[in-house]
Amino acid sequence: MSADPVSRDEPPIIRPLATDAEAWACAELMASSDPWRRLGRTLEQSYAIVRDPAREVSVALEPSASSDPRVAGFIVVIMQGVFVGYIQSVAVRADCRGRGLGSALIALAEQRILREVPNVFICASSFNPAARRLYERLGYKMVGELTDYIVRGHSESLLRKTKGPLSEFGSEGVF
Repeated sequence: MSADPVSRDEPPIIRPLATDAEAWACAELMASSDPWRRLGRTLEQSYAIVRDPAREVSVALEPSASSDPRVAGFIVVIMQGVFVGYIQSVAVRADCRGRGLGSALIALAEQRILREVPNVFICASSFNPAARRLYERLGYKMVGELTDYIVRGHSESLLRKTKGPLSEFGSEGVF
């Protein structure tokens, strides 16, 4: 039982990352859970990712009995580079899983990305079949496999949800 009881009826509030305490909470969640733990991501590396100004981070804050809401999950989006519209990370605290929070975070990221580009990209590690099933259930299709991409012996499945090619989207200068 949690020392900070919350009502499961109150939905988390999802908003942009705002404080350093939230950034550390996201980093701790990332560094202590799979797939990042299995990929060797440290707490410091995780913190650097969520604080990188080139990334957009949104947090899901769970209402709590205390004055400070707890981070229940987060999502990291990258809107530059080769795969513009890349969801780099999505994480939900273990005790908050199974309530649709991961899907809600992904839906928020999709809305943000699809305002500017017609494609949303996400990867799933070969040892994380549950993530891949979730992404496929949400409409993502596999477009490639990156073998030995992050760690030797494992691959990353590159998945995409699309509204069409860049050339038909009116994204001048994007490609």
